[in-house]
Amino acid sequence: MARKSLIAKAQRKPKFSTRKVNRCLVAWRSRPCGRARAYMRRFEMCRICFRTLANEGKLPGVRKSSW
Repeated sequence: MARKSLIAKAQRKPKFSTRKVNRCLVAWRSRPCGRARAYMRRFEMCRICFRTLANEGKLPGVRKSSW
C-alpha cells in the first residue's frame, strides 16, 4: 500500500507532462492500492489488482491462459 500523501501527489496535475506518475487507483480492501510499479496502462491498474480481478472474472475479455 502506498502512502496517502504519494497518492494525493500523483493525482495533482504536474508542472511538466513527463513528471506524471501512473498509480493503481483500483479500490482494493476499501482503499485505493496506489502501487506505482508494475502498472499496466491498458487496464490502468497494477499487476496484483489485475490478477485478483481477472481470477474473480471481473475483467471482461480476460481469461487465464492454460496450455
